[in-house]
Amino acid sequence: MNRAEILDTAKQCVCTDRQSQYGTPEDSFNTIGRLWEDYLSAKGHRVDLKPHDVAAMMALLKIARIATGHGKADNWVDLAGYAACGGELEDLENPFDNEQRRTSQ
Repeated sequence: MNRAEILDTAKQCVCTDRQSQYGTPEDSFNTIGRLWEDYLSAKGHRVDLKPHDVAAMMALLKIARIATGHGKADNWVDLAGYAACGGELEDLENPFDNEQRRTSQ
């Protein structure tokens, strides 16, 4: 796959396919974050995970798969999708900070 195909496929996945299967990234990543917080808390680690943190850690999972030599086109597509979701989620979580950053550039 070339980069345009990867991005187009990721867009199709995150904007239609995955959302119809799993719900919005805001909702599903928030749920995943809460479950991870509970798990880590039971192990003695208090964390506060935001939905964009979940996107970043899911991206790291894909990077780990790629790094082990088991990368497939699907991993690159998913990585692009997690990056897009994470960027949007962070913007939603910090609208004032991000608007201020955009206007100061």
